[in-house]
Amino acid sequence: MSQLSTQLDHIAQPQQERLAYIEFRLLFLGCVNRADLVRRFGLKESAASRDLALYKQLAGDNISYDTVDRTYRTGKQLKPLFDYQAQQVLTALAEGFGDDFVASCSSILPVEQPSRLNTPSVAVLAPISRALFNGRRLNVTYRSLSSGRTERPLIPLTLVDNGLRWHLRAYDLHRDRYADFVLNRIEQAEESSTKSDQAQLRQQDRDWQQQLELVLVPHPALTHPDTIAYEYGMADNQLRLSVRAALAGYLLRRWNVDCTTDHRLHGPEYHLWLQNAATLQALASDALPNLTLAPGFLPVGAEQHTPLSEQRAHPETPRGSV
Repeated sequence: MSQLSTQLDHIAQPQQERLAYIEFRLLFLGCVNRADLVRRFGLKESAASRDLALYKQLAGDNISYDTVDRTYRTGKQLKPLFDYQAQQVLTALAEGFGDDFVASCSSILPVEQPSRLNTPSVAVLAPISRALFNGRRLNVTYRSLSSGRTERPLIPLTLVDNGLRWHLRAYDLHRDRYADFVLNRIEQAEESSTKSDQAQLRQQDRDWQQQLELVLVPHPALTHPDTIAYEYGMADNQLRLSVRAALAGYLLRRWNVDCTTDHRLHGPEYHLWLQNAATLQALASDALPNLTLAPGFLPVGAEQHTPLSEQRAHPETPRGSV
């Protein structure tokens, strides 16, 4: 690899960026062709062909040509030439920018962000994103709190950032259900050659398709509720959000929203109250699997039997997650 690094040092920065882009697509999308380079960098096709030839010269085992589809695909033993940071990759995948893996990232303005306690392994993220992009199944080794270490065949559907960690929403073929899989609990992932109809499965994912209206207001215990109303840009002291049922619990937990019907949770962390908590709790519990994460949220009839100390607890994973 040191010899390769020396070779890269003698390649101009613009071409290094194009080589890194080729590798990025191979590693995380599983394919690349001249048209991708033409669109991304405004090259002529002849220049794009030269870049692909140079990458193959530098790392021939990383790339193979598919004569049927006339595109380059990931080789059997891909060893990246460039270093990738998981958060940078996720930003590029999720937002379509931040895909410069040659130069180190630097902020234009002074910016500090709290460190995440865990970030996904790039070695795990790569086959997951390839399978998601190409509509293929995944075989994963997963560590669950309820089942321990198991092998699972999954159909990946969506990457989800809940603000604290990344999940993969997928269809679990063994358990015949939709669930959220924490990326950091996936020990190993392998892209299968089996195709799957991801679009149809997404449409049949009831919790993903169902929209819930959350009515958030300043917590009634606050001395100056107008401060919170201003901070969140509320209209008439209300913030109305339409959120997927599968994601509502994550949002409510992240923002420490008191989800009891009588706003009984007190503490400096509770700035918001879910005003329509009673309406949501009155729905069938099966329709709201992830709301078990929300602070104080309980199905109708459960509050009178559950001690307040348990109501205040934040379970690690909701029903429907593993």
